[in-house]
Amino acid sequence: MAGSGVSERKVLVTGGAGFIGSHVVDRLVGMGNEVTVFDNLSSGRMEFLDRRMDHPKFRLIEGDLLDTDAIETACKGMDLVFHIAANPDVRLGAVDTKVHFDQNIKATYNLLEAMRKSEVKDIAFTSTSTIYGEATVIPTPEDYGPLVPISLYGASKLACEALITSYSHTFDMRSWIFRFANIIGERGTHGIIVDFIAKLRNDPAELEILGDGRQSKSYLHVRECVDAMMFAVSESNEEVNIFNIGSEDATNPTSIGEMIVEEMGLSDVEFKYTGGSRGWKGDVPRMMLSIDKLKALGWKNEWGSERSVRETILSLLRN
Repeated sequence: MAGSGVSERKVLVTGGAGFIGSHVVDRLVGMGNEVTVFDNLSSGRMEFLDRRMDHPKFRLIEGDLLDTDAIETACKGMDLVFHIAANPDVRLGAVDTKVHFDQNIKATYNLLEAMRKSEVKDIAFTSTSTIYGEATVIPTPEDYGPLVPISLYGASKLACEALITSYSHTFDMRSWIFRFANIIGERGTHGIIVDFIAKLRNDPAELEILGDGRQSKSYLHVRECVDAMMFAVSESNEEVNIFNIGSEDATNPTSIGEMIVEEMGLSDVEFKYTGGSRGWKGDVPRMMLSIDKLKALGWKNEWGSERSVRETILSLLRN
């Protein structure tokens, strides 16, 4: 049975001023929804929402998910929540052990409580491939286990998934949980491509690459990611719907560095590696998700990792 779809509904988007969130907002507004963004603007950017500010079906609430009164007010009258707000910096957990607890786990609990009190029944949640830890099955399917995250970020997202699935069962809610590969594209504010461009602008003669440069990971353009999310919410209707979202191939940091050097028109750039198989504590050296479940529903991935990376490089250099 198909889901309720994502048109002509009242939708709350947490983290809607961020990279992925703002692309979700664009799509939701374009589909005729009444869209409310709830964002504390700690990492989101107002310019990502500039083109929406005067739209009659859009509004922005500047608020924090740790403020229970604010999120309860925002939830009133909503049909569906896209919960995208989070601290996405995987590396940060190694130096600040509380940030992912507060901004991911506690924030998600506060949102779920606000939804329960306001009788909002549908939630779509952006999770991550890092919940799988170092999977021994690659491409990794949704039913892989045991789930053993190796970063505090991955652990926090897995805890959020558990809260959402338990609320779904206990309070007759419906949830869509999306486990992302590396999502990249226009408006990207962090990650390997942003880092490499910044490093090369600072020093065009040398590029530091964390690890050995051979880490193999899957990348997907944000436009395709949003396509997949909207498709899944429209076409699946279980109490809990869990989908991987990614591409069916992978690339590595050295190749990404070479593409950026090429597109920046640089030459004789020396690549310096910090060594080891991991870029940082909690880094998963090999990641590719099975998207067979989503494909069986009828969704198709058009772009591979390399095209997604190259398009992202071009859009970030333009902007």
